[in-house]
Amino acid sequence: MLNLSISEEKTMTNPARGNAVDVPAPAPGPGVELEALYARLGHVIPRAEWDRHLPVITAIQALKRERRAIILSHNYQVPEIFHTVSDLTGDSLALAREAAAVDADVIVVCGVHFMAETAKLLNPEKTVLIPDPEAGCSLASSITPEDIARLRRQYPGAPVVTYVNTSAAVKAESDICCTSANAVEVVESLDADRVLFLPDEFLGKYVAARTDKELILWKGHCEVHEKFTAADLRRYRRQYPGVYILAHPECPPEVLAESDFTGSTADMIREVARRRPEQVFLATEISMSRNLAAEFPEIRFLHPCHACPHMQRITLPGILGCLRSMRHAVEVDGLVSERARRAVERMLELGPREKR
Repeated sequence: MLNLSISEEKTMTNPARGNAVDVPAPAPGPGVELEALYARLGHVIPRAEWDRHLPVITAIQALKRERRAIILSHNYQVPEIFHTVSDLTGDSLALAREAAAVDADVIVVCGVHFMAETAKLLNPEKTVLIPDPEAGCSLASSITPEDIARLRRQYPGAPVVTYVNTSAAVKAESDICCTSANAVEVVESLDADRVLFLPDEFLGKYVAARTDKELILWKGHCEVHEKFTAADLRRYRRQYPGVYILAHPECPPEVLAESDFTGSTADMIREVARRRPEQVFLATEISMSRNLAAEFPEIRFLHPCHACPHMQRITLPGILGCLRSMRHAVEVDGLVSERARRAVERMLELGPREKR
């Protein structure tokens, strides 16, 4: 039997730093028995898959120590990554805050490209790796720096708020960034009656309903969340009476209206931990519900069929490969980096939200 060890405690996001509940999870390496790990994750990851995963997990843990590397993983990473090799996990806001404070020589970002760019913006002197540089984002692809320049001419004086789901070049043309967890707070912090809110249209509509400011929106959409429909949610309610439905604000407004709770992935985690419903449906990327199923085995999670093809590009072999060869290092042009960093730092200066 292959032995593993607990390297360090990871959390599912830290409410003190911004978003969710602490949920310790073992990270394998010399000392924890395979059976202990399987007992915790066996209902999420089939036993047949462990023979394939374990040698790679063990090699990753060894290379992390050798490289003084730390792995940051988004809540949409698959369970075999999220629960075994990740050191810090969370939503985009939590990862941005953690990235600004990590003590490591190498940062491996298990997420899409804009997340790795954000980590590099906040750690220009560190090596930031992404296991697959082709892991993109439909939102990030929906807008360009030229689009923002045109909007500024059209709406002179209106500050530009960009979702972190954008390229560094777009962030560089922005006044401040936001995430789904703090978008309302960011908009409310601006001394302006009219705000350009880009590029997620549905998140923008969610924010607009919670502020008196006029928001000018863009027609960008998440290719995962835009697929959910109100009819989907009504069908789940009929089939599973009493199911508690949580939706991400990147979903269409009619989906949010049909849900019991709306919030970022970290907000969802906190809500599930607080309410402990018997049955839960998360209108978001499928890996999120699989990861929560490991944390709350007493809850029945109804898994959606919507997977992010970009997040799914990140794999255990890919992580091992980039750590072995130190390939896929993320670089951002100097001038772009300086301006984009300011937009991210302005967001972070608002500090962690109070729980609400």
